[in-house]
Amino acid sequence: MRSFIVAGVLALSFLLPTCAALAFQPPQHPHPSQAVTPQPDESTLREHGHYQNVDGKLVHSPAHTVRNFIPDGASAKCEDGSYSFSLHRPGTCSHHGGVAQWL
Repeated sequence: MRSFIVAGVLALSFLLPTCAALAFQPPQHPHPSQAVTPQPDESTLREHGHYQNVDGKLVHSPAHTVRNFIPDGASAKCEDGSYSFSLHRPGTCSHHGGVAQWL
């Protein structure tokens, strides 16, 4: 009986690392250049500029809305009333009086 238990424990000890490796799959994230950034509906904005951020992504520049509402993809409202679509907090609304509210 004892040898049966030892054999079972040994068999499990060989299987556990394999099972653990199969069970754990790290999340797959796209390369930054492949990630899609949300784009606002241009017809709802007054300004239509874009810039390339530090990750190389094309991001809409801060813009005012035609009818004072929060546009899709906005991350912050700037002190001058424009909406920022920044993907990183540092520098957000820096030329628009700073951040009035994070969204």
